[in-house]
Amino acid sequence: MNPASHRVASRARPNSAPSVAGSESLRDNHASPLVVIKGAGEMASAVACRLYMANIRRICMTELDAPLCVRRAVSFSSALDAGTSEVEGVSACVARDRDEIERAWSQGRIAVVPQTHWDALRDLSPTVVVDAILAKRNTGTKLSDAPLVIALGPGFAAGCDCNFVIETNRGHDLGRIITEGSAQSNTGVPGDIAGHTVARVLCSSADGVFFSERTIGDRINVGEVVGTVNGTPVTAAIGGILRGLIRPGTRITRGLKLGDIDPRAKAEYCSTISDKARAIAGSVLEAIMRNHRPW
Repeated sequence: MNPASHRVASRARPNSAPSVAGSESLRDNHASPLVVIKGAGEMASAVACRLYMANIRRICMTELDAPLCVRRAVSFSSALDAGTSEVEGVSACVARDRDEIERAWSQGRIAVVPQTHWDALRDLSPTVVVDAILAKRNTGTKLSDAPLVIALGPGFAAGCDCNFVIETNRGHDLGRIITEGSAQSNTGVPGDIAGHTVARVLCSSADGVFFSERTIGDRINVGEVVGTVNGTPVTAAIGGILRGLIRPGTRITRGLKLGDIDPRAKAEYCSTISDKARAIAGSVLEAIMRNHRPW
């Protein structure tokens, strides 16, 4: 994706919060700003929901044609398969060109653009870009992408790649808005849920195609086969509720996350935004509001 950039000069205001360079256009725009969110997985979708509920209604998300997200029940990437998707009462739909994007907004929906149609974004000129891919590295986001650029997690430097970086590592600094420097490095260890970290995550032991007859929300027992990769079983190390599962039929690589078992075994957690995602989404909203008055 290469959103058109348009930075404008910033004028200082007395008694105002420190201003992001180039943010004046959004301050003076009383209509909802146009926000492009890179990614449509769990964290990106939590951000989209938070912004939508704060009356930011022109939201466009980008996603791979074959999404790799695991928590599909709370990810707008599901719209690429079903045409529409809903997370906690907020609706999204697939959009392949500028007209379909505008139609989604007129219907009160978030637009989700698949990779093969990213050219439709060239003339959008977003006022805010949020990199929520969580690739643990910068895959192409630039400070010049929009007047305000926000990135989630490691791989970005505030003031160089973006205006703000949001800390995504669990702990005391989760959700911290970083104005200089970078987020904590990737630990490679999943967050602790009910005393379980690595054991609760299902990963692929080989390259291949993932198959499974299980569905998100299923109860899983220790040692149970959840799926296969090229015929090799993927088994559960702990018991609980299958909170997330990559789409069966997806071509994957060795070490890729395939699923997530929640030992708390609460089915309602499968279809609601997590505490971590909600905290990060709130920080993105704050980062926008720090510099711009309500529109």
